[in-house]
Amino acid sequence: MSYLETAAQFYSEVAQTPQVGLCCVQSTPLQLPGLNIPSKMQEMNYGCGTTVHPTELGNQPTVLYVGVGGGLEALQFAYFSRRPGAVIAVDPVLEMRQAAARNLEIAAKENPWFDTSFVEIREGDAFNLPVPDDSVDIVAQNCLFNIFEPEDLTRALQEAYRVLKPGGRLQMSDPIATRPIPEHLRKDEQLRAMCLSGALPYEEYIQRIISAGFGQVEIRDRRPYRLLDSQTYNLQENLLLESLDSVAFKVIIPEDGACVFTGKTAIYAGSEPFFDDEAGHVLPRGIPASVCDKTAAKLADFMPDKIMITDSTWHYNGGGCC
Repeated sequence: MSYLETAAQFYSEVAQTPQVGLCCVQSTPLQLPGLNIPSKMQEMNYGCGTTVHPTELGNQPTVLYVGVGGGLEALQFAYFSRRPGAVIAVDPVLEMRQAAARNLEIAAKENPWFDTSFVEIREGDAFNLPVPDDSVDIVAQNCLFNIFEPEDLTRALQEAYRVLKPGGRLQMSDPIATRPIPEHLRKDEQLRAMCLSGALPYEEYIQRIISAGFGQVEIRDRRPYRLLDSQTYNLQENLLLESLDSVAFKVIIPEDGACVFTGKTAIYAGSEPFFDDEAGHVLPRGIPASVCDKTAAKLADFMPDKIMITDSTWHYNGGGCC
């Protein structure tokens, strides 16, 4: 049995018998006025973070959600796009699609604003998304892509890129590893299905997003997720997994490389009222300006005595000068 078949069997089982806390997060689901989340959806919240970022959801975008789970984030996306077919939820597992449909029926009874027509559930998988090229504003997935082997992850990212409109956004939440996961754990298909052994280190994860064609990546949040302790998992030392929420934009990659925002700022401390590098970055004296990691490195090298670069906060919601 392949790891994908193992994952499908595993999620068929948890669709029929929910495992509360399967992918535990340290916060409750996003709270929104007038949104009531059915308890069954809460029990089936098999994610490691969130892909629902309100600042990205103006103008009722069309959302393609990969791996419907219990339907929780599909419902949250529908909150911002209240029209038939606004959210397309794709899942290869019949039992999961059926469970999500039942949960959305319950949600319609508990939320007067919601109609089940807002979410269309389709059969499909991350490698063959059932929509045309350049047809959706957002592709989202929560704690799914980390299950894939690295080359399959690349295929899934390329498929997401295909279906996004120019300027569209890939919104993801996945575990990442603070160091490479040993081979004996990576080969454990059950642990991989449980989102515990397929995670890549941050640098490789981001590079695969960029290699798929995404010209800008923004880190929304990075926090501890799970600890693989040395005794249980036969490791020389404990291994921390982190949860990474990111938004990647389908924009052209600049000649000098993609822009990755991790919450760094640049602060000009010279004698002039502002600093202008004549490449689009203007820094008022003494005021922090958000910059991507690439620009931060260039500015630090250019004027190390007059420009301070702050550390990554691993939280960025836009507004930078890049």
